[in-house]
Amino acid sequence: MRLVCISDTHSMHRQITVPDGDILIHAGDCLGVGTLEELEDLDNWFSEQPHRYKILIAGNHDWCLQDEPADAEALIRNAIYLRDSGTEIEGLRFWGSPWTPVFFDWAFNLARGPAIAERWAQIPADTDVLVTHGPPAGILDQVITDTHSLSVGCDDLTHELERLQLKMHVFGHIHESHGKQSLDDRLFVNASTCNGSFKPLNPPIVVDL
Repeated sequence: MRLVCISDTHSMHRQITVPDGDILIHAGDCLGVGTLEELEDLDNWFSEQPHRYKILIAGNHDWCLQDEPADAEALIRNAIYLRDSGTEIEGLRFWGSPWTPVFFDWAFNLARGPAIAERWAQIPADTDVLVTHGPPAGILDQVITDTHSLSVGCDDLTHELERLQLKMHVFGHIHESHGKQSLDDRLFVNASTCNGSFKPLNPPIVVDL
């Protein structure tokens, strides 16, 4: 099964070249300012992609999916939208969740500790591929400045990973840490398409499972 992973396209999806595969995964921040019109354009773009399946979760920029969920979700006709929910595709079990720890006043933010841990506790133990918008703490979660780097991932998510038997964890959110990393027989993928300058220059990450 070939998985093609993108994230953080910020409504610049038509500027990227996406390789063919079986499943196209978008790990959130799909929109620019978060409007229904942007979401409708994204769904039309999904319909043009050759992948047999598409999976989408929301991110902190995707306001309409938080504030107008009924209207927004009705526009998603060409992808499987996951919000603290799962799907099984040809034997692979996926779970998707949009939450990230509070950072200023963005969509799908929850306080670190019990509030966000409650969401992670919902992830089924037999999940094969986890799709979250933000990274776990310490894994492809470095914000890089001119003078230092800072780990900003979710400690509560890292803790929850201990009980899961994942094959793969896909996320984005931290543009500067695009890439993949293997750890404890699991593959972690930061699929951020936009770089730290919000330019859609990071290539999709392709994984064969």
